[in-house]
Amino acid sequence: MEDESNADANYRVTAGELRQFIERYERLEAEKKDIADQQKEVMAEAKGRGYDTKVMRKVIALRKRDQDDIAEEEAVLEMYKEALGMS
Repeated sequence: MEDESNADANYRVTAGELRQFIERYERLEAEKKDIADQQKEVMAEAKGRGYDTKVMRKVIALRKRDQDDIAEEEAVLEMYKEALGMS
């Protein structure tokens, strides 16, 4: 009987902890959606002011990357463009 009581107590603790993890995750999902909505609003505002949001997104992506990686990629891009007579 005691083993069953311990098992039940462990299950309740585990179920409660599991519920907490799930609820925390769900709150984060809701926050993520709110942030995504705010990002869309920023881009809509920028577009309304005449900015090219496609280019803005590229600049944002570049700012996340290492400068050496960017320089290497740009050098290879230039080499390819020259090889194809695009420069």
